[in-house]
Amino acid sequence: MLVPHPAFLRGLVEEYEALRAAEAAGPGAERDPRLRDLAYTLCVSTGTREVRLALEAAHRLLAAAPAASATPAASRAD
Repeated sequence: MLVPHPAFLRGLVEEYEALRAAEAAGPGAERDPRLRDLAYTLCVSTGTREVRLALEAAHRLLAAAPAASATPAASRAD
């Protein structure tokens, strides 16, 4: 299985969790369409079919990622 870059995965998780928190905090707030897109992308990125499982897998992958891979590598000029 391909493993997403930790920085990409971290961004997905952070944005998804922020939107969920905003939705929970505002009663009667409209559901943000980005939430569904983020859930789909998390599932595809982690090879799961449920967002709960995708978040669990993402957190496991992020915990196992080396600290050096926290940000994308700088491009090299050859």
